Amino acid sequence: MKRGIDRAQAEEWASWFRAIGDPTRVLLLHLLSTASKPLSVGEITDALDVGQSTVSHHLGKLAAVGFVRVEHAGTSSLWRVNEACIECFPSAAEMVMGRVPEEFARALEATG
Repeated sequence: MKRGIDRAQAEEWASWFRAIGDPTRVLLLHLLSTASKPLSVGEITDALDVGQSTVSHHLGKLAAVGFVRVEHAGTSSLWRVNEACIECFPSAAEMVMGRVPEEFARALEATG
């Protein structure tokens, strides 16, 4: 049974790691994942003490890999973390480091 990762998976996961390769993006993700509601760019700007264009740029990079989602409410854009990433990203990090999380091991055995 193959327990490694293939090139396509490695490329996808590398894009995830690149997306959080900036401290502002890490802070932004943490803010959104611990917020009790989706946040506007203005609320994020105030919380992180960075400029609006910087926040918008980083949100775009995080959205491109699916880490964050935007909801439109009238003329406002509200940002939230993509809940699926909370489940997938730690598992990807474990796989990269050679540890197969139990749920993946069971799935591999079932298909294997």
